[in-house]
Amino acid sequence: MTTLVLGPLLRYVDETSASIWVEVSDAAVVTVTAGDHVATARTFAAHGHHYALVELDGLEPGAHIPYTVSLEGETVWPEQGSEFPPSLIPTFKPGKPLRMAFGSCRVSVPHDEAGTRAFGVDALRSYALHMATDDSERWPDLVLFLGDQVYADETSDEMQEFIASRRSIDEPPGEELKDFEEYAHLYRIAWCDPANRWLLSTLPSAMIFDDHDIRDDWNTSWTWRQQMAEKPWWHDRIVGGLASYWVYQHLGNLSPAARAEDVLWQRVASWDGDEELDLTTELDAMAEKADEQPDCYRWSFARDFGDQVRLVVVDSRAARVLEPDARSILDRTEMAWLDGHLQGDVDHVLIGTSLPFLLAPGLHHAEAFSEGVCQGAWGQRVAGLGERLRQAIDLEHWAAFQQGFREVARMVLEVAAGRRGRAPSTITFLSGDVHHSYVATAWADPAVTDLRAESDIVQAVCSPIRNPLPRGMERVTTLGARRRLARGVQRLARAAKVPASPLAWELDRGPWYDNNLAVLEVREPDRVHLRWLAGDVEGRPTDRPRLRTVAEVDLPIRR
Repeated sequence: MTTLVLGPLLRYVDETSASIWVEVSDAAVVTVTAGDHVATARTFAAHGHHYALVELDGLEPGAHIPYTVSLEGETVWPEQGSEFPPSLIPTFKPGKPLRMAFGSCRVSVPHDEAGTRAFGVDALRSYALHMATDDSERWPDLVLFLGDQVYADETSDEMQEFIASRRSIDEPPGEELKDFEEYAHLYRIAWCDPANRWLLSTLPSAMIFDDHDIRDDWNTSWTWRQQMAEKPWWHDRIVGGLASYWVYQHLGNLSPAARAEDVLWQRVASWDGDEELDLTTELDAMAEKADEQPDCYRWSFARDFGDQVRLVVVDSRAARVLEPDARSILDRTEMAWLDGHLQGDVDHVLIGTSLPFLLAPGLHHAEAFSEGVCQGAWGQRVAGLGERLRQAIDLEHWAAFQQGFREVARMVLEVAAGRRGRAPSTITFLSGDVHHSYVATAWADPAVTDLRAESDIVQAVCSPIRNPLPRGMERVTTLGARRRLARGVQRLARAAKVPASPLAWELDRGPWYDNNLAVLEVREPDRVHLRWLAGDVEGRPTDRPRLRTVAEVDLPIRR
């Protein structure tokens, strides 16, 4: 009997359509029934696993439609006896203000005392339990996961048991993931908890990777890539990581129209053979080529929510240019794509990027200084030391790719100045990665640019969902926000020949270090509300947290 292995995940949803993803145990026809609407899809195979993405269309806008999933005529979702409400498809209502959750960095370990003591309370699961039991708060329209949905290099005991069952853990890559099969098991662990599984079945989601989805410091520098290429297991790792990302995360980010343009999806959608389509060879070939030639495949995506909000989600990992004399966090193809999508004529622009565009100023200038030193500003001997330091303490954010940073800063200022259509009220970068949360406000530096921003430019970070920053690092991040330190490090960056930025900024709120999930809500055409939420188990069982508010911020902060 064919069974449901993972999912359903409710992915791309708009006013009239919804995409639902599943993994099942064998080749099958998957049927989704939502009210009077029924849609089916045949599974496709990859590395012995079976997947389907079912597309429903013609749905009523602004509705909340219960749905079921069937395999070969047998209903497999909702699960019988589940403590959670029926899964719903919440289609968008035109003109309704957007409400979106976001966050990053979530390890998948048990919710018992040991797991909670080591990693804290899972903020996503806390929110899921709140959604399931308290209908007083309006649900988000979607959740945006901004990287490190899975940790391929820092594995749990459960994952290590699986690895040890198929190969020696004493041989490279040891406790890290090796291939697609191990990624498939890791995603199963990450998404199988009943509360989170229910949330993902009823809350539309979008996702972008960060380094731990592949490996810590992924694409930090040319030296890093050369070092990894020498490892005999790296080829299977990067191919398995990108191939599984396409299946488990990327496909569902795309609208039906955008998905129809994907060459691999065209193979799935047009398949009419008697046997299930096995996509393994073509999928692996795409992943290998995407790693070697980043401009041949795009992981970034964008969508508009009426004329109210534009969401642009940027791949800041795979699309990097790493040649020492031509470093940029985005290659020319990706930069041109972003340039085309960063336009005005909406009330709010949201830019999702796993890495914060604006770090605390002291940290930003430290990373810019590091790049200058590594590029040889102080000689080749110091450059070698700088490269080792860059990899050791993760100096590889936007600030460490100054060419791309300044180019995107210019684009944002042009949008904010009304040079690309009507200036939006707010332009907000949404990010994760750094295992602390904060809000920073930016403005045009009159000493560097003649552009004047009419929009409020904001960086909002929510990290981690569940993976707290080591205590020793908290002091470092707090120091990075101090103005006196920032000015001193900025002078060092200038001495390392780092050009001045057209943007100036400072932290307005934070940093705070809770495991949390943030919710952004458009409240008026010119106002946005942000709230960070965490789980609290004080006086309660560790698997039954209550939700508490960590911080609230109204945008604009300065006006």
